[in-house]
Amino acid sequence: MQSDRLRQLLSFEDAERRIFLGNLSSGERDELRFHWKLWARSEQLPPPGDWQVWLICAGRGFGKTRAGAEWVRHIAKRNKHARIALVGASISEVRAIMVEGESGILATSAPKRMPNFEPSLKRLTWPNGAQAMLYSAGEPDSLRGPQHSHAWCDEIAKWDISGGRGAACWDNLMMGLRLGDYPRSLATTTPRAAPLMRRLMDEAASGSVRITRGSTYDNVANLPARFIRDIRRAYGSTALGRQELDGVLLAEVEGALWSRAMIEKCRTAEQTLPLARVVVGVDPPATARGDECGIIVAGLTANGTGVVLADCSVARPTPERWARAVAEAARAWDADRVIAEANQGGDMVASVLRAADIALPLKLVHASRGKIARAEPVAALYEAGRMRHAGMFARLEDQLCGLMAGGSYEGPGKSPDRADALVWAAHELMLGRQSVPRVVQV
Repeated sequence: MQSDRLRQLLSFEDAERRIFLGNLSSGERDELRFHWKLWARSEQLPPPGDWQVWLICAGRGFGKTRAGAEWVRHIAKRNKHARIALVGASISEVRAIMVEGESGILATSAPKRMPNFEPSLKRLTWPNGAQAMLYSAGEPDSLRGPQHSHAWCDEIAKWDISGGRGAACWDNLMMGLRLGDYPRSLATTTPRAAPLMRRLMDEAASGSVRITRGSTYDNVANLPARFIRDIRRAYGSTALGRQELDGVLLAEVEGALWSRAMIEKCRTAEQTLPLARVVVGVDPPATARGDECGIIVAGLTANGTGVVLADCSVARPTPERWARAVAEAARAWDADRVIAEANQGGDMVASVLRAADIALPLKLVHASRGKIARAEPVAALYEAGRMRHAGMFARLEDQLCGLMAGGSYEGPGKSPDRADALVWAAHELMLGRQSVPRVVQV
């Protein structure tokens, strides 16, 4: 389709547009879907002006990947000398999401302008000679030598920050971004409290970084109604929902024992190491219709690292319901023991749990110190990198970040039930006398 006809289409009202589309040939109609400016929302298009970094900081489902793929495609089409870096958390993610994904470069390319993808060489080559290379943020030295004219970096907030790898990858990329007259980079990400994210936010004041913000709901026309309904119900009232859906970079609470940056540093995508022991921590509701029963499953690896495996907490449960949830969690994770706080009627807690599962390995614990005093050594485990989260646990993490060093609780709800359950589990696994697995000679 000629560019002047496209501009004409963009200027039409709906009725005129339908008539115009009806007069197009079948080839023109097939070509139409590859004209990104026709379908894109304004926030998915590059900002005007002189900038070095365009940061799209938005919720999941916003359309960040599509915006990145279309930006790369536009550059490759216009500049046969373009050398583009495609950087993700891992090579597999770059390939699966940025290149071959449903909104990736290959899916958005017209057949006549489809780049040739050579997985073994980690390279895309367009018919006009433009190229893109695939890189992993976990291997910052791979970007030490190559030069590029442009770069698309995906999910920078989840790049590996251990040993400063994420920042080193970004620095090496920026130092090699020196080809052409106007080298530029695009970073697409969901906001998380990572050092690189905060750094780019700070640099926005200088004008070299332009930030586009947005939420999942900006793209509601292209998302299933059931998905929108379910995520609203599950995460709409949580801090994680504000971060992952609304695209808000959450501020830290001054004086909290846990920070979001600390939790991010301790997060792992999945639990792969064998577990020496698994326990279920339980903070029972104080009354028969209490707000919540905290139920946290945690394990200890052979090298002595604690791992939060699951949050099975239940809201406003009957005694039978929360006891059944504890029993189900213990069976599902083959737990060695259930650790339950018994300050609020120890005999009642034991009898309710026994009724749910007579064989449940149960240990009742009594709080001789306040919540904060019990939580402080567990927070120290996180600071030392000895406690990990195998996934994201929205409501648990909200509560952890609300426990204040001064003794108060400033998180969601009346009480940090999930956080208390985690604290009991961590004490049993890592702060008791037999917390570290040992090889015993017999």
